Amino acid sequence: MGRHSSSSGKTEAGGEQYRKEEKHHKHMEKLAKLGAVAAGAYARHEKHEARKDPEHARSHKMKEKIAATVAAGSAGFAIHEHHKKKEAKKHARHAHHHRYNHGCICTCRP
Repeated sequence: MGRHSSSSGKTEAGGEQYRKEEKHHKHMEKLAKLGAVAAGAYARHEKHEARKDPEHARSHKMKEKIAATVAAGSAGFAIHEHHKKKEAKKHARHAHHHRYNHGCICTCRP
């Protein structure tokens, strides 16, 4: 059971579905930002440890580079989720129009 499955057999209204999707992407964006900050902080910590502990500097530098890569990837994922959230928000705004319009030119503007 993923996030797309529904416990009841009923289909959701178009706007409701997009609002749930927007909320999901907003949550994922926040988690990705948090992951980027945490990985960046860990990278800074390992950089400090590399200077502080010259015997194990190579190991600390490798850990620093891995953490920096994770931070960059997490930041990229946050940007991706931000765009998905904007797209879902746009669809939610226009869901009323698309649901009731059925291809006709409608005079109502939600």
